[in-house]
Amino acid sequence: MSELTFEQMLEESLKTIHTGEVIEGTIIDVKPDEAILNIGYKSDGILTRNEYTNEPNVDLTTLLNPGDKMEVKVLKVNDGEGQVLLTYKRLAADRGNKRIEEAYNNKEVLSAKVSQVLDGGLSVVVDEVRIFIPASLVSDVYEKDLNKYAGQDIEFVISEYNPKRRRYIGDRKQLIVAKKAEMQKELFARISAGDIVEGTVKNVTDFGAFIDLGGVDGLLHISEMSWGRVENPKKVFKVGETLKVLIKDIDGSKVALSLKFDDSNPWKNASTKYAVGNEVTGKVARMTDFGAFVELEPGIDALLHVSQIAKEHIEKPSDVLSVGQEVTAKVVDFNEEGKKISLSIKALLVPEAKEAPVAAKEDDSDVVSVDIDAVIAKQEAEDAQ
Repeated sequence: MSELTFEQMLEESLKTIHTGEVIEGTIIDVKPDEAILNIGYKSDGILTRNEYTNEPNVDLTTLLNPGDKMEVKVLKVNDGEGQVLLTYKRLAADRGNKRIEEAYNNKEVLSAKVSQVLDGGLSVVVDEVRIFIPASLVSDVYEKDLNKYAGQDIEFVISEYNPKRRRYIGDRKQLIVAKKAEMQKELFARISAGDIVEGTVKNVTDFGAFIDLGGVDGLLHISEMSWGRVENPKKVFKVGETLKVLIKDIDGSKVALSLKFDDSNPWKNASTKYAVGNEVTGKVARMTDFGAFVELEPGIDALLHVSQIAKEHIEKPSDVLSVGQEVTAKVVDFNEEGKKISLSIKALLVPEAKEAPVAAKEDDSDVVSVDIDAVIAKQEAEDAQ
């Protein structure tokens, strides 16, 4: 029997490997684009960057260290140059497929970082398995720009699992819907009309603002934004702003909100401030053909009728007044129940005494006696009509 050579003995001492086999190796060298592993075979194994991960431009020296042990899968026993090609990502993908299948069957909530923002949705990677989340399943509302999700960790469930076609679909929307439903239930259980709560401005429109109360969006109508007049809500509120709001009414799932707090109601002391006979100052807020509305303070407008603007006849208020002009007038009527106040500038004007008729000569038989006070009183009466 012939003796084996050293080379033959060494070769027999080394294990035999096959394509597709999972083996353990020890990293002996790492370069940015590849790692070399001792796999107990006559040749070392080569693990390229592309066979380590799907992530582009990864520097392997930041992820792997010499001396580390890792499990890999044999891709080729001989690449033509006597080297063994290894793969880690395919082994991870095989295991990842099982992981995704279990999550799909168990409806498990997964968490992963968004690796790519695509035109039609988001891409995430779980155990080297790429999962696509369509834009329609990213949120329960339309998302115009998905870039805000780039690099974020998000939660989702697997809604479609098809390994043959490598089709893995994630769904974030149903988690949001379920969470909001639970939050709505909790919120409606603890709130009622008259409560003051905190919310965040979610959207602003021409007619009002929608406030997120924590799972429920309440409507703050433009008429409830202030005791005064709000012309454009978009100039008053910003998305993301935090507000304390009054729950005005709850109708099923609809919540009406208000910023008209009772302690700031300008009509509380109006009967004293704007009693009949008081002289007040305000600014012309708007005008009609029959008169001008004067803002005495935010939330209180008074009517200055066209007949009360001046002693002389005025066709239209805009002939003598302009919006924003400051005017001083007398309160001539106060209706607290109807929240109506009437003003008069004419009532402040000092009536001009009419020139007394010239008395007849002493020798005239028809002597005329003139009561100046009576003339003035008559003039005032005529002016007031």
